[in-house]
Amino acid sequence: SSSLGPQDQTTIRASIKVSSTETGHIFGTLVYENASNGEKGYINLNDIHMDIMDYIRPAFCSDEVFRSMWAEFEWENKVAISTTIPSLVEFLDHIILSTNMRCLTPFDREGKSTFVAANLYARSVFGEDALVNVSVEKKEDNDGKLAGYIRIRSKTQGIALSLGDRITSVQRALPESK
Repeated sequence: SSSLGPQDQTTIRASIKVSSTETGHIFGTLVYENASNGEKGYINLNDIHMDIMDYIRPAFCSDEVFRSMWAEFEWENKVAISTTIPSLVEFLDHIILSTNMRCLTPFDREGKSTFVAANLYARSVFGEDALVNVSVEKKEDNDGKLAGYIRIRSKTQGIALSLGDRITSVQRALPESK
């Protein structure tokens, strides 16, 4: 609590405890009271955007646990694959790296297949699970471009939407050279 006179200013610092990756935004309101008439005033603060990637860590679970969570989780976000990356392996590696997830499915790294289906898994620092299923094929009738879908499931809508936004934005970019 601070008291300010006319034309005075002050700096207030507050610690914020983030307890979920649900929305990716921190927002708040300053409430003050006018000393002369006792009326309360409100100032809405600008939102602070939090990047979900700061809270996601690669994790491991068995196929059975993955399938059980996949059936249980109600929030799903389906992202169509739209990329200029020509290789199935490069695309999958790019998605894994860009989303900070672990691939649970072994796949042909030699690049001889025309189709890849892989399950990815991560957990937030708050214990929230994020499941991703990548289903992508190289379409010869589409100039060899990749096509398919990436499905994201979680218990909370925020993680499914935030990861979907992240995948949409990074899939179009070429992977950085190693």
